[in-house]
Amino acid sequence: MSENVYKMIEIVGSSKKSVEDAIQNAISKASKTIHNMRWFQVVETRGYIDNDKIDYYQVNLKVGFTVD
Repeated sequence: MSENVYKMIEIVGSSKKSVEDAIQNAISKASKTIHNMRWFQVVETRGYIDNDKIDYYQVNLKVGFTVD
């Protein structure tokens, strides 16, 4: 078994559809510049209300990836 070293960052994703879509948006965008992502942890979930309706969702994520 190899001994990996990981780095952890925090990112925020948003979506007008759902929390799950906000997570996917954050991971998809981050994957363009961050490689070897291995796990994520939802740290905080929040949303924006406009005219008494949910306008969009925001999710703070911790993302771990292996260091080359």
